[in-house]
Amino acid sequence: MSTQSMPSRPFRIQRSELAVPATSAHFFEKAAKGPADTIFFDLEDAVSPDRKAEARRATIDALNDIDWGRKTMAVRVNGLDTEWAHRDIIDVASSCPRLDLIMLPKVGTAFDVQFTAALLTGIEKETGRSSRIGIELLIETTLGLANVESIAASSDRLEAMIFGIGDYSISLQTFETMIGASNPDYAVLTDPDAKGVRSLHWNDHWHFASARISNACRAYGLRPIDGPYTNFGDPEGYKAAARRSRALGFEGKWAIHPSQVPLANEVFNPSDVQIQWANEIIEEISKAQATGRGAFALRGQLIDLAHLKLARNILDRRDLLASN
Repeated sequence: MSTQSMPSRPFRIQRSELAVPATSAHFFEKAAKGPADTIFFDLEDAVSPDRKAEARRATIDALNDIDWGRKTMAVRVNGLDTEWAHRDIIDVASSCPRLDLIMLPKVGTAFDVQFTAALLTGIEKETGRSSRIGIELLIETTLGLANVESIAASSDRLEAMIFGIGDYSISLQTFETMIGASNPDYAVLTDPDAKGVRSLHWNDHWHFASARISNACRAYGLRPIDGPYTNFGDPEGYKAAARRSRALGFEGKWAIHPSQVPLANEVFNPSDVQIQWANEIIEEISKAQATGRGAFALRGQLIDLAHLKLARNILDRRDLLASN
């Protein structure tokens, strides 16, 4: 599929995506008034089996009764291999005009998305719904990562992919104890220096999965969203994880606690320094082109038209966020 033939998907801001357990009604109003770009009601991991039906009813009531403003509203349904998934999708999609996205967990193959997309098409026809329901999904199994490119190309309903680090760790059979954080075991030890001292260099053990998910998303016009950082008492650790994913092309991150929302919004906004650089590059390239030069040196760095595209990406993102 060429870039020119890609379907046009709705533009949504997803710098921060706040998780709200569907059985925690006391959080609903606070979430609605908070700064999160996207909110998802969790019917899956945050709900015990005996409360699944109750959580579904509470989600429907909350979506219909609370003023969510301009936020993007999603519902994480239970996995397609469970007895609850089909009823989650049918009941929520049929009853909630305010629903924007179905969040599909543990996607392993393109068929998972295509099945859900077909089910949503039937629901929309049956109910006469005026707005289309999108799909965002979690890549959180080794099978899902192995098939991530075909999954990304599976449906024009698909809008975003989330790296579900927790369940991916389980699928990969690692010994993680802090979801989303770095792991001191993933390190290399240098040879001794002249004084016999050896240094330990930590590496990013999530780089392969994160980079592959981000690349698949950008190849097929999807939004890559980073997953949870469960230690909400470590804001600097959260910001470091968010900056790492932003450097890999992600445009948002989950927040499992309201305190993480403003941190995500900050990291996934272009910084003042980046905006200043972009404005300078555009100005200097304009001057160079006026004299017939396509490339030039600026403070010891070669500047060419690739830098112009980078600068425009930054300013376009700033303008889109400002207009939302």
